[in-house]
Amino acid sequence: MSSAPLAEPDAIPTPLNALHEELGARMVRFAGYRMPVQYPQGLVAEHRHTREKASLFDVSHMGHISVSGPSAAAALEQILPIDVLDLGLHRQRYALLLAENGGILDDLMVINRGEDYLLIVNASRKHEDLAWIQARIGSECTVTALPDMALVALQGPLAGAVLQRPVPATSLLNFMQGTPFDFKDARGYITRSGYTGEDGFEISLPATHIEAFARWVLKQPDVLPAGLGARNTLRLEAGLCLYGTDMDSTTTPSQAGLNWSIPKVRRSSGQRAGGFTGADVVLAQIEGRSPIDSVRVGLQALEPVPVRDGTVLHIPGGDALGVVTSGSLAPSLDRPIAMGYVPPQYTAHCTRIDAMVRGKPVPMEVVPLPFIGTRYRKS
Repeated sequence: MSSAPLAEPDAIPTPLNALHEELGARMVRFAGYRMPVQYPQGLVAEHRHTREKASLFDVSHMGHISVSGPSAAAALEQILPIDVLDLGLHRQRYALLLAENGGILDDLMVINRGEDYLLIVNASRKHEDLAWIQARIGSECTVTALPDMALVALQGPLAGAVLQRPVPATSLLNFMQGTPFDFKDARGYITRSGYTGEDGFEISLPATHIEAFARWVLKQPDVLPAGLGARNTLRLEAGLCLYGTDMDSTTTPSQAGLNWSIPKVRRSSGQRAGGFTGADVVLAQIEGRSPIDSVRVGLQALEPVPVRDGTVLHIPGGDALGVVTSGSLAPSLDRPIAMGYVPPQYTAHCTRIDAMVRGKPVPMEVVPLPFIGTRYRKS
């Protein structure tokens, strides 16, 4: 996770800025926004509390985009390599926004709310995504930014018990399902999803109401606030990519290990094969007709030396072969872990690779992803 000390006066505050300051958060600039990186209890405590109980994260910097109209689903299938036409009411899917060369422009969530498809996009890409989507399918459907909406995430094994009190319908939701709800005089939307590997929810509400909702949640037993630091270590343990760090427009789905997000119906033998931006490149790589030169892998350090983002990876005693894109001490494992890109011949589990830290080799080995098993509620 890249962030900078909060020095720039133009960093945009989220609707929860006053609450973060009241809670003593250390604030940083992230994706142009003023965001909490941690609270007084510290990153490790926030991380462990999320794994054991429940934590509330401010993710209001993320973008909301509404796509609506009779042709909205068909139009979205032109730019997203997923099955939108058969996406059921109040169901959500993970999707990649791709360039013509198969590179990943962004990763996002798509939710069928009935009256529209809600896209939740990354903060660093939301303006570019909106313009890109409008330019390609804006003549076939209505594409609208929703800047007055805010988003928080309640994550952890006790999240369900907390939310079912104000919104009983959440007790019926499984992973990647959603429901509209009312809070005071505002209409919101909840999905059972998140970015930590734990059970949890993402709650969308008007910015005018998000602080009151957050304060209510934080008054509940076993709920504490958590910042970007814990969010980063949690998603890394869960093997989840961060856009701009683990993938970008130079990375294809096959390289990033995200082929699972492209269903059979959109692949070469599927009922609606291809037809999405970048399909020729992406499908050729999935089917092995076009080689790839690097693949994302999980790495575990064999010595207690943290291996950070940007660390160069080497053949033991030999040449450079790749780079770490995300690296940190894993609080749940009490050992350094990382994700990075290496040539396909070095991706087998238990393969030895050296990370060069301050000029010295730190031995690592390739391990399966995720590092920590996910605990989504799927039934």
